[in-house]
Amino acid sequence: MPSAEAQQSRLWLWILIAAGVLTQTALNLARPVISYKILALGGDAAAIGIVTALYATLPVVAALWLGRVSDRVASLRGMVVTGAVLLAVASVLLVLAPGIALIGAASAVLGLGHLVFTIAGQSAIARYAPLDKMDSGFGWFTAAYAGGQLIGPLVAGLLLGSGMETAGAQRMAAIDLSLYLSAGIALAAAPLMLAYAPGRPRHSGRAAAGAAAGKGIKNDDGGALAAKPDSVLSILRQPGVTWNMLAALALLSMLDILVAFLPLLAEEQGVAPVVVGALLAIRALATIFSRVILHRLLGRWTRYQLLVASLAGAGAVIAAAPFFLGNLWLAGASLFIGGFFLGLGQPLTMTLISQAVRPESRGAALALRLLGNRVGQVVLPLAAGLVAAPLGPAGAIWFSCAVLGVTGAARWLPGATKE
Repeated sequence: MPSAEAQQSRLWLWILIAAGVLTQTALNLARPVISYKILALGGDAAAIGIVTALYATLPVVAALWLGRVSDRVASLRGMVVTGAVLLAVASVLLVLAPGIALIGAASAVLGLGHLVFTIAGQSAIARYAPLDKMDSGFGWFTAAYAGGQLIGPLVAGLLLGSGMETAGAQRMAAIDLSLYLSAGIALAAAPLMLAYAPGRPRHSGRAAAGAAAGKGIKNDDGGALAAKPDSVLSILRQPGVTWNMLAALALLSMLDILVAFLPLLAEEQGVAPVVVGALLAIRALATIFSRVILHRLLGRWTRYQLLVASLAGAGAVIAAAPFFLGNLWLAGASLFIGGFFLGLGQPLTMTLISQAVRPESRGAALALRLLGNRVGQVVLPLAAGLVAAPLGPAGAIWFSCAVLGVTGAARWLPGATKE
């Protein structure tokens, strides 16, 4: 029978996963709706690209600092709750925003809330999960995110309607209702996390007091380590860290560009919002599946082999989706297969980066990974918006697929990986 400590360890992980489903449902309900609100206000592909980039601006500034905070604090509960509250506030601000500029500002707050929650959750797994269970922990955590990515767009599509005839005040009312619902779902994660109690960390020296006192800590093998975490440059010099950051950046940007530009492509082709929601949900369902069976796949292939397959497979298959958007079955099949490959990469990069650095630097290393993600979320949507201007919204999706392919090929550059 499992010990009380083991049961508590499982409990905190499931509570964290439940909060992840709620916050990501809220986030992924709001983000497609942002594109529809921009279109309703007369915006175009360039405006959507700029607002999508603004989503990542505050996280670019705050990511490293928040990572250091997550390494110092004795409890991560406050950070998790703060992230949920920021997501709720941002959704309300999106309702109140009368123009595209203020939508961009509210989108930046939305991105900050997502970052705070994500850093706290990832740091908790890096801190408390046994080393041999880290892939599983990150897999379930990111599966929770994919669950939100499945539910959120479905709800948004249902609220916005099945036909394109909804217009004017009626459509804006549906947009506002969607955003208010997003705020309520995000806020529901805050009281849930009051029960967040992960127990003792895998090693000592995590608490702020211990770090402040400058006491030594033990690594996972029992050896003494200095409490001072590694610098950013030291983390980046570790074998494999930089390439894994680029892989995570490319994978996440693909998700962002799909969420932002698929509604615009559908609008051009006369495809209803409810179909867009269904397609995004199909992609997320495949991602959940790939993350749940990740531990089985790791029994046959190495992490690096699966990560390259994730990049190359997703890029090749998703590139076909714009050609089939009018056919739900073909477009759904493309996004399901592409979503399966997309789902493999994120938890693998978390584990590879966590294991490449010393234990007391894992929170900072994961935050650095998120910083890279957010830089990509600023640069790539802007670039995709420029590509979409002459080629249409499909060009933005093809551009992101090309980035995935190039990143996968970079695996074989000298010093790119640890293997």
